[in-house]
Amino acid sequence: MLNGEANMAKHIGIVACSAEGAALCYRTICGEAPELMGEHRHPEVTMHTFPLADYMVPIRKGDWRAVADLMLASCKKVVGAGAQFVICPDNTIHEAFDMVAAESPVSWLHIASAVLREADRQGYRALGILGTRYLMEGSVYSDYAARAGLGCVIPREPARQRINQIIFDELVYGVFHEESRLYFNQVMDEMKERGADAAVLGCTEIPLLVRPDDAPLPVLDSTRLLARAALRESLR
Repeated sequence: MLNGEANMAKHIGIVACSAEGAALCYRTICGEAPELMGEHRHPEVTMHTFPLADYMVPIRKGDWRAVADLMLASCKKVVGAGAQFVICPDNTIHEAFDMVAAESPVSWLHIASAVLREADRQGYRALGILGTRYLMEGSVYSDYAARAGLGCVIPREPARQRINQIIFDELVYGVFHEESRLYFNQVMDEMKERGADAAVLGCTEIPLLVRPDDAPLPVLDSTRLLARAALRESLR
């Protein structure tokens, strides 16, 4: 890409929620862009996040309107800094996505859309969903998968509780235990037995724990897939 074309790349806004996943998304954009744009080049990126604690209060209440309001407030900040479209490297709060998209001053990319596009490309038909219990029990992936003619498999109740605990007590703090990694593999084994042919790493911190070369199922890394979708959109 010529320098002039690189300078015309659209400014990416990141509305973040939890730090580790947002940081991985940002690093992926900046780390993979030079292959497309030239040495040391990446699109302009502006990120804003309220404290995770501010999100957890309405999430625990199921108050997705309040979650949407936080996301929109972040959106206004990044748009004010020049962002031309927005991504959110957090799967759970996409439960509020429709409200956000309807009221946003700029367009957003949906994380599940990026994941399901890759699932379709690779021919997967039944996706095991891993993430917070709000995500696993919610509609973020099930709705998009149904529209695409794909099935979803979620862990059984005890596993959903344990995965949720690992995410909020360990992963969001940047703590990655081997015992927890092996537990995710165990859950993927069980979902495989129930028909899943791939696993969605649907908490943006999970890719920092799970090793694709050791996982019982092929994995769909929602964090990096969203980052790559943002790069494509920026250079479109």
